[in-house]
Amino acid sequence: MKYHVCLLTMALISIGYGTPVEAVPRGHPQDGKSFTPLFNGNDLTGWKTEGRARWQVKDGLIEGRQGPNNEPGDLFTQKSFKDFELKVTFKVIWPANTGVWYRYQSAKQAFQADILEYQDPFALTGSLYCTGKMFLEVNTYDALVNRDGWNKFVIRVEGDRHQVFLNGHQVVDVRDSTSDHGRIGFQIHAGDQFEKMRLFIRQVSICEL
Repeated sequence: MKYHVCLLTMALISIGYGTPVEAVPRGHPQDGKSFTPLFNGNDLTGWKTEGRARWQVKDGLIEGRQGPNNEPGDLFTQKSFKDFELKVTFKVIWPANTGVWYRYQSAKQAFQADILEYQDPFALTGSLYCTGKMFLEVNTYDALVNRDGWNKFVIRVEGDRHQVFLNGHQVVDVRDSTSDHGRIGFQIHAGDQFEKMRLFIRQVSICEL
C-alpha cells in the first residue's frame, strides 16, 4: 500500500486560534468560461443509479442513503468527462463513508474524493482514493472539515494531474494515470456502521477544460 501524507502544498500556516491561511486554487478556468450545472435542483435528470442505495431529490437536494439490509450503491452522470474543474457542495450525517467519484469507468478504473474518517491509514474528508491503489494522498487536518454543516469540494483534473480543494484549502496535488475519462458520481458504502449515514448534495457544476 502506497500513499502520501498531504503536506498542503499551499502552506496551511496556523494563525490566531489555529485557523489555517486559506489556500487559493491555482489555474482556475479563464474568465469567460462558465460552469454548467449537473444537478437541476428538481430531479435526477442526467443521472443513473447503480446498486441498491436509495437516492431522491427532496427540498432541492440530492439525498443518498443505504438500501435494504445496509446495501450500497452509486449515483452516476450519464455523460463521461475527461479534463475539468468540478464544484460540489455537500454535507453528511455521520458516521459516513462516501465520496465523489470522477473519471469512473469501472470498479477497477476510477478516482474518488473521499468523505470519511478512516483509521488505518488515518485519512479524513478530502483524501484521494484510487481503485486498486487505495489512497493516493491523504488529508489529516480535521479543522478543514465542517462536520455539522456544508462543505465544498473543488476538484480539478487535467491530464494525469489531480488537485482537490476542500473549503478553500488544497489537500491533494498528485499525478496518476489510472483513468483518463469517465463518469462523475456519488457513493453510498455498505456496512451496518453506516446505517444512519445520509449524503446531501446541494450543488454540482462543471467546467470542461
